[in-house]
Amino acid sequence: MLHNFSPMDLEELIRKVVNEQLEVFRKNLSTENPEELLSRAEACGLLKVNLTTLWNWTKKRKIIAYGIGNRVYYKRAELMERLVRIN
Repeated sequence: MLHNFSPMDLEELIRKVVNEQLEVFRKNLSTENPEELLSRAEACGLLKVNLTTLWNWTKKRKIIAYGIGNRVYYKRAELMERLVRIN
């Protein structure tokens, strides 16, 4: 079956299948555990903001932070709840 594919066609097919599976994995990861604790870096990545913005939102109590020792965490579900619909 593979002898009908050129190397470039085979490479494109593999790339397509891997991208589809990664997208499924990402969707499952984001909905799998809403109570998951995120580090500051992970929260910034989820919200697509920098650390300064995250710190300001926490200081202004727009979002809730949790701590253990000197580590700071955010709950994924609470971050998603704070998002508001614009229109």
